[in-house]
Amino acid sequence: MGSADGENGRDAGAVRVFSEGVPTSETPAQAAVRQSVGGENDGVSRQLARFVHETAGQYVPWFDARLYYRRDRYLRGGDQIPFLQQGYAAVRFTEVHENYRHQHQDVRVEGGVQYGDLLRFVENDYVARVAQVNLAALAVLARAPRSPSRAAIVTSRLTNDTDLRWDANPEPDISGYEVAWRDTTEPLWTHSRARPG
Repeated sequence: MGSADGENGRDAGAVRVFSEGVPTSETPAQAAVRQSVGGENDGVSRQLARFVHETAGQYVPWFDARLYYRRDRYLRGGDQIPFLQQGYAAVRFTEVHENYRHQHQDVRVEGGVQYGDLLRFVENDYVARVAQVNLAALAVLARAPRSPSRAAIVTSRLTNDTDLRWDANPEPDISGYEVAWRDTTEPLWTHSRARPG
């Protein structure tokens, strides 16, 4: 991560945000729930990626945090994977266009081509914009209350509606909750409704 230039183009106005859908650490019981409610696109990492995208749009609107619905690029892996394996939500940030000659290579010149991670290939302005996206997301998360406990879809009756339940947070300054939803074909949350605490 460090340059908007890649082997197949340039995009200084965006970063890719990769996220897995089905959690790596999913238990058989969690898989059964996911399969019964159709949550293949709603894992915690996918939700984190949506949050990063939404937060970037609000606080860093000049820079696009583009969603990619995969854990990582083909034949690649990053620092997010050990977190995913331990059950944490994690995403991968990387350039829109990559130059593999400047990644994970022994520093050398071969056939007149420079290989290796060298400081001269880093675009400080681009790295700063990516850092702004990260900082905005982290700051909003740090200010947020914790998630409600025991949140679940209630499946005890046959209905066209979706019944939800959760335990109220113990923090005294919670004024209510927002329930967000989307059509299953939509990548982002498109609707929301506030519910008093």
